[in-house]
Amino acid sequence: MLTDTPDSLRIPVAVIAERRPANSPWADWSWRVVEVLAEAPALPPWTLLRQEAGRSLFLAGHAELALHPTDTSNYKHNLESGAPRLWVVLRPASGEPGMALHTVTADPGEAHLYADVGNDTLESLPLPDFLRAPLEEYVARHHRERGFTKRRRDRADPEALARRRPGRTGDDGPYGNGPDGDGPDGGGEGE
Repeated sequence: MLTDTPDSLRIPVAVIAERRPANSPWADWSWRVVEVLAEAPALPPWTLLRQEAGRSLFLAGHAELALHPTDTSNYKHNLESGAPRLWVVLRPASGEPGMALHTVTADPGEAHLYADVGNDTLESLPLPDFLRAPLEEYVARHHRERGFTKRRRDRADPEALARRRPGRTGDDGPYGNGPDGDGPDGGGEGE
């Protein structure tokens, strides 16, 4: 997670999640994020909102969509995709109901990182209308195109790549054969 800067922006949101019986021998429940809201009642996280036919609807909790100036190229790419998305991450928890709201992001790169974590539930939703304008404004204000800069490498040290006999230290010379590296006694090979 990035540290806030003076140009960072945090937008409060509320997340609604649904739990239903899983059709799996490995899990009891299946979770999905239903909606992200601009405002929600002041209820504690994981308040049951509705229950019917084995499905339960919860106020998963309140979160902040954090926008950082260094990530504007990812936000811009998301907005220009034609169908901008918002990602919500739920993480298994020990208490009831068994999940915790972890984060909300508009950064596809950050979402990709959470996709690689085994137990997290990553849900992708269409970007809500109430977030589109602030995100577009943030990108317009803070985005700077950065040109590609090829990194120049230092030349390799050929001595660092030399073979050494097992059990010898670097003080034995570049070939591990003596103080000056010329042989067992330092006087050249085979002398």
